[in-house]
Amino acid sequence: MLVDKEQLFKAIEQLKESQIELVDRITAQFNAPHLFSRLPDSDIVSEEWMQHFGNVLMIHHATSEAPFGKEKFEFGFIYASIRSGVDAEKPASRTNRGHDLTLRGVPISLKTQSDAGLRETHIHISKFMELGRGEWNFETLRDLFFEHMESYERIFTLRALTNSPLKKHYELVEIPKSLLLESSGLECIVAENSRQNPKPGHCHVYDENGKLKFSLYFDGGTERKLQIQKIDKSYCIVHGTWDFEVNKLF
Repeated sequence: MLVDKEQLFKAIEQLKESQIELVDRITAQFNAPHLFSRLPDSDIVSEEWMQHFGNVLMIHHATSEAPFGKEKFEFGFIYASIRSGVDAEKPASRTNRGHDLTLRGVPISLKTQSDAGLRETHIHISKFMELGRGEWNFETLRDLFFEHMESYERIFTLRALTNSPLKKHYELVEIPKSLLLESSGLECIVAENSRQNPKPGHCHVYDENGKLKFSLYFDGGTERKLQIQKIDKSYCIVHGTWDFEVNKLF
């Protein structure tokens, strides 16, 4: 979309002083040092997609020190896709329990990670899904996990790898659905020493050398949720990264 700069300048002249200050801040953010990169053969992050998504990230941090949250991630993903000529849309129902959006007709699940203890080499999803108030049986709960994944074909997580107010580093990682399905049929171990009721449990998935690939954690706390812990990022796909400096907000 071509922008009529003359019309844009005229529109800026009509703004209030407080609004011009925000425009100036966003402009300064766009001109701040930044480096965007992409996986060359990514079928998601094209050059255009990378730039559009990076712009959304920078606009967010021009006015906020908070990490880029889940809802904004969904918007940014759809915006970057549409602006780069790819069909993307949200489900019709806002209470949809399956996929978060469709891309070229393919249902996709989106997650975010921005916790302070984030490890660059491992991915943690603190709430993959709610487990409800039904029977607390790990095999049954794992079946619910597999049933949940039938609603989408691909899983992406946006990770904020720095909590610095002046430097941001994001990465878009795809977690292969086939990797998570490897937990099928494996033994789940009850955490007998836990004070939670019901007691939580783990299901560990290892490679042929005994190295941990990831763990399912059935959290029996007040939320009763499934966590996916210690996902080895080497089994995942990093589609793109966004590094940029941020001017002080105040």
